[in-house]
Amino acid sequence: MKILFLDQSGKPGGAELCLIDIAKPYQNNCLVGLFADGSFKSLLAENHIPVQVLTTQNIQVRKDSSLAQGLGSLRQLVPLIAKVVQTARAYDLIYANTQKALVVGAIASFLSRRPLVYHLHDILSPEHFSKINRRIAVTAANRASLVIANSQASKTAFIEAGGRADISEVVYNGFDPQNYQIDELVVNQTRQQLGLEGKFVVGHFSRLAPWKGQHILIEALVQCPQQVTVILVGDALFGEQEYVQNLHQQITTLGLENQVKFLGFRSDIPQLMSACDLIAHTSTAAEPFGRVIVEAMLCGKPVVAAKAGGAVELVEHGINGFLVTPGKPQELAQVINDCLHDSENTATIANHARITASQRFDVTNINQQIAQLLTKL
Repeated sequence: MKILFLDQSGKPGGAELCLIDIAKPYQNNCLVGLFADGSFKSLLAENHIPVQVLTTQNIQVRKDSSLAQGLGSLRQLVPLIAKVVQTARAYDLIYANTQKALVVGAIASFLSRRPLVYHLHDILSPEHFSKINRRIAVTAANRASLVIANSQASKTAFIEAGGRADISEVVYNGFDPQNYQIDELVVNQTRQQLGLEGKFVVGHFSRLAPWKGQHILIEALVQCPQQVTVILVGDALFGEQEYVQNLHQQITTLGLENQVKFLGFRSDIPQLMSACDLIAHTSTAAEPFGRVIVEAMLCGKPVVAAKAGGAVELVEHGINGFLVTPGKPQELAQVINDCLHDSENTATIANHARITASQRFDVTNINQQIAQLLTKL
């Protein structure tokens, strides 16, 4: 089976990292077409996955775009659609991995007469998308032969927005557990390099954005002992520099300068997670899946997650992690303090998390599920 994968991003986010794992088994019979150049292209090449940048023109449509803005982007899309149609004729199916890729892929699928698969990595809700963008996404996705949702929460939101239940299947993201087995010597070196020795380290791994809730973790930190230190791994992506400035101001106002470290974008995520005592997920809106949650579990670290969206499908409170009400720093602080003072119970929960995550999200099993769905097409 020859597959043309489409993705709008030049930067590797959660959907893009998932695409690498899905494309690997087809690396001799696939092409990943990108709508932007960047580090994601290099990452694909490093994994020996054929890749081509199909356009260098920025598509001026965002999740909150209006109808006028959407129509204004059509002129940009025409040359790209033509290129995708021409390319698709050499492949058996089109696999759209993001929403802009879906729109282009749906039109190209019709013109090239190739079946379309859409991998849904989003919750199509008003909190995340404008009304017109939800309508466009659902209309385009309903033309697909298959919609793969990355969680039950994503599938439910898709159907509630008008999506077809008969073409929708849930397949969670896959991971290679071996990538998260970090030597204790490396862990100690990482803590030493970051000046975290003797600290109880709470890690937050996400781009810096208001809905990701880093400000909630900082507010919770006020209610914790001074030995608790937070590391924020990630940076602003989509014009959210003002939020980053607000975070720094919040830290200064609360007198937490010595307890919060900004590490920016990093590629050594498993090593950094392994150097933490607890991983916090603090999204204020429902998360479609929660890749960071599973990665932390695979590192054998306890996770406290916001109780909404896909996170509820990953975490059983008190069994393999902790769940707190989104936007409630006092609840988050309570979990942090409990983990600090009850290390034995915390270690038991973390160990159970590693075992269950290794079984549920092994990339080999996930790829088999996807291959079976694609074969049916």
